[in-house]
Amino acid sequence: MDVGEARIKVLIVEDDEDWRIGLRSYLRKESDLTVIGTAASGTEALELLERMEPDVVLLDIMMSDSPEGLWAAAEIVKCSGARVIMLSSMEEKEFIFEAFKAGAVDYMVKSDFADIPNAIRSAYANRSAIHPSVAQQMRDEFRRLKQLEQEMRVKELRSLLTPTELQVLSLIEQGYTQTQIADTLVVSIRTIKVHVGSILKKLGGKSSKEAAQKAKDIGII
Repeated sequence: MDVGEARIKVLIVEDDEDWRIGLRSYLRKESDLTVIGTAASGTEALELLERMEPDVVLLDIMMSDSPEGLWAAAEIVKCSGARVIMLSSMEEKEFIFEAFKAGAVDYMVKSDFADIPNAIRSAYANRSAIHPSVAQQMRDEFRRLKQLEQEMRVKELRSLLTPTELQVLSLIEQGYTQTQIADTLVVSIRTIKVHVGSILKKLGGKSSKEAAQKAKDIGII
């Protein structure tokens, strides 16, 4: 660190006293970092923020047997300019998205403590990247949400169509003509045309074949 260069001010929020003390000692070895305070809860951290101005807050997610860190992260981001790095003892997938939604810039598993100093520097420089230890978790969650979105879309569109319309769509997709569909379902060609008109209004498309292809692509049939 150059003479006169300001150190990065760090606040540690962790309810495990041994880990809190150990992390503070570990960070003290870094010449460009200074731990300006520690807190054992989110509430205590917010009280410290009133008289301290940390650049980066290392914030444990699980405190007092609850994900208190998520609430604290949102409050810290709202009332200060500090960058929040969430800490966790495990890759808690259900909390990763919530942590970033709360305003955290990074999420780290405690077992990767050797990477914490560089994560602090990256956060301070506003160039944080998702830590590799949770990157796969994020990708998995994106895929899960995408699949859920697709399932909801299919359910929504399927609910718009009557059982007969679904049957008509399936037959169209199989290559049946409207006359053949009328014969198969033992109804008039006019009835089939009414069904097709209704399908086009609900699904869109310029033709019955286009609507049937769309229904197949999104998984309705």
